[in-house]
Amino acid sequence: MIEIITNQYKDIPNWQIAIEIIVFIFGILSVYFAKKENILVYPTGIIATVLSIYIMFNAKYFADMSINIYYSIMSIYGWYQWKKTTNGETLTISRTNNKEKVIGVILFIITAIVCVFIYQFFDYKLQTNNYLDIFTTSLFFTAMWYMARKKIENWTLWIIGDAICVYIFFDRQLYIIAVQYIIFTILAISAYIEWKKYLAK
Repeated sequence: MIEIITNQYKDIPNWQIAIEIIVFIFGILSVYFAKKENILVYPTGIIATVLSIYIMFNAKYFADMSINIYYSIMSIYGWYQWKKTTNGETLTISRTNNKEKVIGVILFIITAIVCVFIYQFFDYKLQTNNYLDIFTTSLFFTAMWYMARKKIENWTLWIIGDAICVYIFFDRQLYIIAVQYIIFTILAISAYIEWKKYLAK
């Protein structure tokens, strides 16, 4: 495995490898801080997502590129939501109500439609793995919105999407990113358990 990863990066400039390493580190830090309900989830996440926009554009994975643009925007929104106070109290972990569940489904559907249009805009013929890409992108769009509002269901969506992404990126031979998503999946499961314990109290 190490030899395969090394061969993959032998023709890639050092500065580009450095960008992927930064994305790897800050992506994991962001999920860890989210698990701990720490506001640092957002500045670390913004660094990872902004750099990921370049990586995914360069690899022509436009749905992944679009979700990282969205992540960057939603990180600013989430940062605001987590910091603001209402009647002297900050946002707390909770479950989605029926209205928020419906909004989540609508977000998923709209995201899937937008992703298809993005591929068409770049005149890119959709392959099987692109449909998986669109599916996980739609999951992650919804998950990010739920996270910004501290809804525990965000972790359920992250777990499903991250697990699928492990396969997607191994299939694309982007092994470092695939390993990152293995770590993301483990952290998301751990975070769900931790947030569930908080709600149980």
